[in-house]
Amino acid sequence: MGENRGVSPLRQPRSTSTGATRSRRTRTPAVDPACAEAVDLARRAAEETAHPTPVGEHLGMQAEGDRVLTHYFACLDPAYKGWRWAVTVVRAARAKVVTVNECVLVPGEGALMPPPWVPWIERLRPGDLGPGDLLPTPADDPRLAPGYTETSDEAERQVQWELGLGRVRVLSAEGRAQAAARWYEGTAGPRTPIAASAPAQCSTCGFYVPLSGELRQMFGVCANEYAPDDGRVVSADHGCGAHSEAVVVPPASEAPPPIVDEMGYDLMPVSALTEETDEQAGDEAAGEGAAERR
Repeated sequence: MGENRGVSPLRQPRSTSTGATRSRRTRTPAVDPACAEAVDLARRAAEETAHPTPVGEHLGMQAEGDRVLTHYFACLDPAYKGWRWAVTVVRAARAKVVTVNECVLVPGEGALMPPPWVPWIERLRPGDLGPGDLLPTPADDPRLAPGYTETSDEAERQVQWELGLGRVRVLSAEGRAQAAARWYEGTAGPRTPIAASAPAQCSTCGFYVPLSGELRQMFGVCANEYAPDDGRVVSADHGCGAHSEAVVVPPASEAPPPIVDEMGYDLMPVSALTEETDEQAGDEAAGEGAAERR
């Protein structure tokens, strides 16, 4: 009974096998001589893949595993500057023939790489959303806050709904601050050329409709159909030439000189001009008759 309480002889080899497996996984694989000598084989594979672009010099090799090795060649394609051809060769156990496993183009030092991938939700810009497109809003969006609180009082729910808080979510303080900064620094803010040349600010315009809530202090909507910002949010200190109180002031300039100088002519009535014309016609007719008689 005492001898059976010791360590089972079946467990010890299992522990030794596990340790050996871990040792094999962590050790650096040895370079297989046959795979290392297969430079010409790897070059032919790279040239076949890169055709018609030639392949550059051999840059080195790296052991990937037992009897698995990768040869690197310079890429001469001008579109892939800094890239390398990686040709992996392999040899089966107890075999003398080396074969090509794969041939790929990999980046090296100084290789021209694409920019890091950015999720589409972070690549969106104002104006990208088109007809039929859907933009889901995350449940934890910091720009939004709950629009109402759970309550059993029907009267309280009605009051919340009348105040505009019956929606599931409304703008949070962070959301309002982001919108205000975006609008104020945009084309409807006070730093645009059209606002700098405006006769007055939007806050004094009759077509300016203030927003509600905290945004009322700084923003409103333009209701002038002839203004460039009609139907858009504008800041209170924005402005344009379509201000309701704008007046047209004639320019102060001297009158140009007359084209025809009438001071050197006598004004005559139309009847006098007619009589004078008739007399001239009679004199001309009499002269022609006298000439014929001669």
